[in-house]
Amino acid sequence: MNTKTKKIVALVPCHNEAEGVEKVVQGFFDEVKKNTGYSLEVIVIDNNSNDATAQVARDAGAIVIHEAKVGKGNAIRKGFESVPHDADYVVMIDGDNTYQSHELFRLIEPLSSRFCNVVIGSRLTGKISEGAMSSFNRFGNWMFSFLVRFFYNANVTDVLTGYFAWNYQALMRLHPHLVARDFGIEMDMVTKMAVLGESISCVPITYTYRSGVSNLHPVRDGIRILMVFVRNLFWKSDMSYVVFTPKLFKS
Repeated sequence: MNTKTKKIVALVPCHNEAEGVEKVVQGFFDEVKKNTGYSLEVIVIDNNSNDATAQVARDAGAIVIHEAKVGKGNAIRKGFESVPHDADYVVMIDGDNTYQSHELFRLIEPLSSRFCNVVIGSRLTGKISEGAMSSFNRFGNWMFSFLVRFFYNANVTDVLTGYFAWNYQALMRLHPHLVARDFGIEMDMVTKMAVLGESISCVPITYTYRSGVSNLHPVRDGIRILMVFVRNLFWKSDMSYVVFTPKLFKS
């Protein structure tokens, strides 16, 4: 019987999230302590913050790396580059504490059972605290998710979520193709995973009030997200760009 400990790497992109990142990081550690058979490494990507985000994250037990180019996409791509080769599963979550890190294994279980390669945490089919998401943002998210389901034939119900999980192989197939530098990164990820033919499932999650001030500008960033959606309709993958490692052939 294989009793090897599975390693989870949690990536937390942050720009001025000193108010929320400690709860996010500590929530991951607390949850993994309750589940035998797993180890955890939390990597916080400090995206040129001018508050105490980096120090708060270190004090909570995270590894902190820096990405000087401001933009969520830049931070996430930097995080993907930093994932160690011994990772089994990779989780990505926003650092503002709107997503619940204690729901980690809700996303990990479909991966560990090999039900799918990618799990998306869906707020729209889960629980949204009253006032946590504006009606405008909810409608925009619903519209984008519908368009992705229709045009990309992707099984997604929340295309703009900030809570994802991958097995290592799926992330390595995706990472070389990402180009979005800002809040278009989720759309870039989901649409390209659909084109790559990844097996994607959504699970309901909880979404609550954020800690601190939002970095999202709904109209401006919505236009950028739409541009990514349209651009990727014509995107074709070239798997020759994927850097394969022995890890990709691990059973």
